[in-house]
Amino acid sequence: MTNARRYAPATERNREPILAILRDALPASGTILEVASGTGEHAIHFAAALPGLVWQPSDPDPSALASIRAWAEGAKLPNLRPPLLLDAAAPRWPVPKADAILCINMLHISPWEATIGLMQGAARLLDEGAPLFLYGPYRRAGIPTAPSNEAFDESLKTRDPRWGLRDLDTVVALAGEHGLALDRVVEMPANNLSLLLRRRADGLAPAQ
Repeated sequence: MTNARRYAPATERNREPILAILRDALPASGTILEVASGTGEHAIHFAAALPGLVWQPSDPDPSALASIRAWAEGAKLPNLRPPLLLDAAAPRWPVPKADAILCINMLHISPWEATIGLMQGAARLLDEGAPLFLYGPYRRAGIPTAPSNEAFDESLKTRDPRWGLRDLDTVVALAGEHGLALDRVVEMPANNLSLLLRRRADGLAPAQ
């Protein structure tokens, strides 16, 4: 099954900077739902580094799920659950609750409906104060977009016109509509950002 493993070169570059933030942002125990786990490399790395947490990877792509299973088979981590088929845009997710949600590099390579679904899902699954962690490239008002990100945005839209870099303020505003408040934004390597949002006490899940 190891031949199903996929590799994302960026993972080796960003996993330690992301982990440094997760160590501070995530709870000491509980279940972490990773939405759009991709190759599974992040799930393996974070589950190994944070043994007190139960890691639940997921993805809507069957080939990604096969890759996650293959990585997990080699790692044999007791706190890593089998991956779930989960489409962020779906009105129902196969997970009833989570103590935190993680989503790396999804928003710009998926339709906007997936981002809406992510916020709705976070509103349903998270308790007050629980974090939603996002990582990836964004556009920011008043700050020029790096040329590399501009080229990346053009490439994404060529592949699918529904894709592309999201506006940070728009994402934060959408989160606010679903009871999630911005805790902090952290500059990351390669012109990426980490966003930490938390479930507000007065946040209500959207009616379904």
